[in-house]
Amino acid sequence: MNSFNHYAYGAIGDWMYRVIAGLDTYDSLPGYKQIQVKPHLGGGLTEVDAGYETNYGKLRSAWKIVNGKFNLVVEIPANTTARIFIPASAPGSITESGKALNTIADLKITGKDGEYVIVEAGSGNYNFSVN
Repeated sequence: MNSFNHYAYGAIGDWMYRVIAGLDTYDSLPGYKQIQVKPHLGGGLTEVDAGYETNYGKLRSAWKIVNGKFNLVVEIPANTTARIFIPASAPGSITESGKALNTIADLKITGKDGEYVIVEAGSGNYNFSVN
């Protein structure tokens, strides 16, 4: 083999974007119009930064764990919405840009899924922290 452009490498890259960084879409909706951001922590990883250029603009998920504190930066492209899954025990432990999550009108807490708090958001840049 004289090429590294093999499907196996693409499958690993796809898994890294969809699972580790958490960037995904919903099969029942048009591509990247409704986005899912659901990062998966573990495996000894403490920092991930992934971006993808969609037809609407840049989509990005970057998370980091420092001294036990989780930080998630999300960039949602224009004219799209996202369901963001934040690994936290309760909404009260989450802040966005230093403000309590439940005080931000543009973000809607829609429930829990296992160990994640689910937040609906429109396009923009967000900086979530979990204490």
